Amino acid sequence: MLQVDLIGSEEGWIGKSRLKAKICLVGEAGVGKTSLIRRFVLDQFDSKYIKTIGTKVSKKSVHLYDKGREREVEVVLTIWDIMGQEGFRELLKNAYFAGANGILAVCDVTSTESMNKLDGWLDRTYKIAGDVPISILINKMDLIARHQVNDEILDQFCKAYDCSRFYTSAKSGENVQPSFIDIATRIMMEQKHMRSDMIAIIE
Repeated sequence: MLQVDLIGSEEGWIGKSRLKAKICLVGEAGVGKTSLIRRFVLDQFDSKYIKTIGTKVSKKSVHLYDKGREREVEVVLTIWDIMGQEGFRELLKNAYFAGANGILAVCDVTSTESMNKLDGWLDRTYKIAGDVPISILINKMDLIARHQVNDEILDQFCKAYDCSRFYTSAKSGENVQPSFIDIATRIMMEQKHMRSDMIAIIE
């Protein structure tokens, strides 16, 4: 569940607000989930493959503007990374997806198999997290010469799951920030009317 802290007044909600959201990255091993998180959180890239053992949680805040209420929103993202191997992800899936507010589904532009398996990942997501905002990240665009993913199938995924799509490169940084900002914005827009999750800041 999201937690939102607001500055209150008799006229309504004003000033700044703080929203906490859990984002899960899903996708096969080696597609670059950990590298995308590292690029987003630290603006760094390591060419050595770092295998995720179990789950890893990172945190970063982004500042958005809610035009409807004319206020700045600090979205505190808790970003979950999971080991891609099937047996391990099945073991952890309930705890991993529980309470997720958004999903980034990652495939490798050089691997048709990684794209085809996104459907299984997204199906698991819906069974546990429910209907939350989803984006598909086609990663490793720095290797575009080895492009294998089928754009028509990606179109079908986007229509079926009502999700956005970003072509990213953790190595160059291409579209990494925009993809995380997009999912944070969609979470904010979806949740902004849920007053039951709002907690006033007492000064």
